[in-house]
Amino acid sequence: MSPFKPLVFSGVQPTGNLHLGNYLGAIKKFVALQEQSDCIYCVVDLHSLTAQLVHQDLGDQTRSITAAFLASGIDPKKHIVFNQSRVMQHAELAWIFNCVARIGWMYRMTQFKDKAGKDRENASLGLLAYPSLMAADILLYRATHVPVGEDQKQHLELTRDIAQKFNNDFSEKIAALGVLHDPRLV
Repeated sequence: MSPFKPLVFSGVQPTGNLHLGNYLGAIKKFVALQEQSDCIYCVVDLHSLTAQLVHQDLGDQTRSITAAFLASGIDPKKHIVFNQSRVMQHAELAWIFNCVARIGWMYRMTQFKDKAGKDRENASLGLLAYPSLMAADILLYRATHVPVGEDQKQHLELTRDIAQKFNNDFSEKIAALGVLHDPRLV
């Protein structure tokens, strides 16, 4: 079996004004990565719904992030730049992964603990399931490289765990149905 062709996937939430840290920490790296690999860059507006920073101008913020991608040098003729909520498969696959992932896995995510604080019972289910949507974002495109900040590395590890559990739970059933199973997701 041939290995996956290198593919970069990453996204930025439209939850406020961009700042120099966004540019230096992520977008500048996105521009450099497009010289080495095919890239998919996403404005992850579904993820932003978990943040209390979402303003009524979510559409404007989404366009602002997209404009920043393009102004920084991401080439939309060679790479994909899109709005997450416009591709329904993100939410569909996230639901499937929500049915596979374990609640205990989600409760162990340090980002959930940080954002929910001491009042975890009042945190949204979306915040708890955020890593499952992130796994769907990545695995939907079979990304091989996912540049993220330190705060997201635990979510990448969970993405691997979700993919393994999905394959363990469903590979035989999928094969019996004649649907292609891709063992490279393990």
